[in-house]
Formats: sequence, structure tokens, C-alpha cells
Amino acid sequence: MTVRSADFVLPSDAGHEIRGNVRWPEGSEPGSAVVVIHGFKGFKDWGFFPHTCHTLAEAGHAVVSFNLSHNGIGDDPQAFSELERFARNTLSRELDEVGQVLSAVRSGRLPGFGGAGKVGVLGHSRGGGQAVLATAEDENVAALVTWAAVSDFDRWSDEVKQEWRASGRIHVANARTGQQMPLDVTLLEDFEENADRLDIAAAAQAVLVPWLVVHGDADGTVDPQEGRRLAALARDGRLLLVGGAGHTFEARHPFTESTPELDQALAATREHFGRHLVS
Repeated sequence: MTVRSADFVLPSDAGHEIRGNVRWPEGSEPGSAVVVIHGFKGFKDWGFFPHTCHTLAEAGHAVVSFNLSHNGIGDDPQAFSELERFARNTLSRELDEVGQVLSAVRSGRLPGFGGAGKVGVLGHSRGGGQAVLATAEDENVAALVTWAAVSDFDRWSDEVKQEWRASGRIHVANARTGQQMPLDVTLLEDFEENADRLDIAAAAQAVLVPWLVVHGDADGTVDPQEGRRLAALARDGRLLLVGGAGHTFEARHPFTESTPELDQALAATREHFGRHLVS
């Protein structure tokens, strides 16, 4: 099947650009859409995301992927060239931007989808946590899939928080690029000030739609127990543990080919969205 593709730019409510892409099957307007959310130190063109989006578009959906405005990616879609913007990111900003993209999809403002059909959400890692929050907040989301999702955003030790508050900034290493990526203390402050809204576990209990929780049983970045926790909290949840799979289902960047672990995650995701989004 031929898949068409178009780029888009949305102004965020805070005045920054959200750059994204829509893929959809050529020949007919899809009756469903899937919004894909990348994670921390991730971006829409990383590794498995284009392949995943293309595969879901072949299944008949309009598939929307986008860069969160403060993820560090600038004009070059493959490079972290906006590290000062990355430093100013907050979790609340990310959640607001996911909501803005969902609103644009439903209103038919993006190419490839008229806005009349069902909408699903797929999030990876920290983006999986945001996917849970967004689904709990948006009654129009019809199905949810999370890959290697975090079950809690609070991932810093007391010692790190103390240093962060004292210095105003910490750095995290990007093992792939060798960059030291800055994080301003406003990220921590935002999380603490908006703890109720950013409570993934509470949101998980409020998600009413069918939810597929996918996690590699060899994930060394986000413990598989977090996937088990989310599935246990979900009212209509199903857990798929992918044997031998790490945090990215053994896929790498730059992406050259799929892996058996990614194929398994993607096949289950395709089936889940096909069952719950297609009338």
C-alpha cells in the first residue's frame, strides 16, 4: 500500500512551534487517527518511529508524529541543536502540547484526516506517561497503547534534587551523541507544583478506554515492573511483555531494519488499534 506523507507546523499555546508529520494511506480518507508521542531525549524521526508510523498508516490510520517544542530538536530534524530550549522544558508544557495536537487532529486541521473518526494514542517511555495523562484528560481518545512507559515522573534521587535546587541546573548525558544536555530547575519545580495533574498512577486508574501496555522484559531503562504496575491500575488494560526486549525493542538509530522484538510490539499495537478504532 502506498502511504502519503505531509509535514505540519502548529503554534503552541506558549508561542513555540510544534513540528510534525502525518502519514495516511493513499486513495481514501482514513476513518481513524493515531497520535504518536516520543520520550525523553527522543524525537519523531528517531529509530523506530518512522517505521512504526508507516506501518500503522498501512493499516488504514492517519498517523501523526511530532516533536515536542522543547525536545532539543531545531531546524535539523536529526540533531539536538536547541539545548537551551531543552533546558527550559517542563512536563506540564509537554502535556499541554499533546492536548493541542489532539485538538488539531479532531478538528480536521491536519492533512490526511477529516476529524470525524476515532483517535488513538501511542506513547513511548516518558511519552508513554504523557500518553496516559492525555488519555485521562481527553474523553475523545478511544484507545491507548504505551511502549516501555514510565509509571512515575519522579525519577530523581534526593541528592540530585538538592544539587539541582542549589545550582539551578543539572546535566544528563546523551550516550548516542555524547552531549551533556541541560535541565533547569524549573522542570523539577513544575513537577512539584503540578503533582496532581502529573500523577501517572492516578491517571492510569482514570483511563476508561482499552489500553495495551507493551514492555520489554529486559528493559534496563524503565523497569518492566512499571509496565506491570500500569497494567494492574488500568480498568481495561492488557499487558504484553516482549521476551528479550530492551527499552527500544532492540531497534537502533539510525534505523536500518526492524527486529523480532519490535515486530512483536508493532503487531500487537496494530491489532489493538484495528480492533478499537476501526468501526
